[in-house]
Amino acid sequence: MTARADAEARDAADALAPFRERFAFADDDTVYVDGNSLGRLPLETRARLDALEEEWATRLVQAWHDWIDLPVRVGDLLATAVLGARPGEIVVCDSTTVNLYKLAGAVLADRPGAIVVDAGEFPTDRYVLEGLAASHRRELRLLDSDPGLGPTADEVAAACGTDAALVVVSSVHYRSGAVADMRAITAAARDGGALVVWDLSHAAGAIEVALEDAGADLAVGCSYKYLNAGPGSPAYLFVRSDLQPRLRSPIQGWFGQRDQFAMERPYEPDAGIARFLAGTPPIAGLAAVEVGGRLVEEAGIGALAAKGRALTEYAAELAGVSLAPLGFELASPTDPRCRGAHIALRHADAWRICRALIERAGVVPDFRGPDSIRFGFPPLYTRFVDVWEALDRTRQVVERGDHLALDTTLARVT
Repeated sequence: MTARADAEARDAADALAPFRERFAFADDDTVYVDGNSLGRLPLETRARLDALEEEWATRLVQAWHDWIDLPVRVGDLLATAVLGARPGEIVVCDSTTVNLYKLAGAVLADRPGAIVVDAGEFPTDRYVLEGLAASHRRELRLLDSDPGLGPTADEVAAACGTDAALVVVSSVHYRSGAVADMRAITAAARDGGALVVWDLSHAAGAIEVALEDAGADLAVGCSYKYLNAGPGSPAYLFVRSDLQPRLRSPIQGWFGQRDQFAMERPYEPDAGIARFLAGTPPIAGLAAVEVGGRLVEEAGIGALAAKGRALTEYAAELAGVSLAPLGFELASPTDPRCRGAHIALRHADAWRICRALIERAGVVPDFRGPDSIRFGFPPLYTRFVDVWEALDRTRQVVERGDHLALDTTLARVT
């Protein structure tokens, strides 16, 4: 195993290292490498929520004058600081699942044709599309791409043919961390008459997302991973400005109404991105998303992406030296430029090893069936020493056989 001193030297040279001090750490000995699933709590979020609680206590309903535009204001922050879009193209609201339903439903109401999605896409995306295919009586075409790479532009083009309406693709694959070619896939789908909804959940805050430069049509994503906004924090959606007038949300709620307090009028959608709002926004969650977005803005998404690549490259190198002889195999792209900020290691006994890491070694990754352990390295607070410790403790667990006494039955949360 490469010496721990090498990791310490890398940390000493890391310009982003001071950001770690701005997050809550309950246990210094636990190595948390699951920020690709749920990010850590920023200390500023605690202060922001305390202030919001006081504002609620003192101003009550009058505070809505300041709160009511938060979905669009925070959306503008994500657009410019995180996702490479323009102001007025992103709104923060609802969950990723609901937002995908809204955008996919809007596309299907706008044009005829089939729905295309990869068979290995994140389950909630597939479930939403299965339901919409049934209710809209559309053909659902499943791609069968390499799970370590995700769908290619050629595969998307072949699936679309000339009669597709909608394609859904993750910018970063949830299992392998593979980065999709947004520009090429968007162009391939468009040639087939389809619009693409990009799922940015594992990309936002981890890699450079250039929605405008790639000519992206639509996107959704969550805020509780690399944006560190907390469990169940609101998601976001992106609609390119020229598409906004022609697409209409299938969920017509009062926050999407053009003049929402003219309550005696029939529904008429807002002219801009706010037309994709529905019900009353979660103000505490929006405040947390804003804190997370500001942290990314301050660090710079380019610097964060570069560190994320360096962390995953270091992890892959260590795994190749110390874990490959123990039956582990890299289940992510070998080129760090083609990865997000997490890697997957495949092993025949991955579930029990993952549990042994959590229960007996103080390492918290996660398991994805049938045989992979994911190690996430959010660049805002992950050290190279954390990478070294996570991989070295994995080696020790397997060499000692700590996992062999554990039950093979999967838990509900993996």
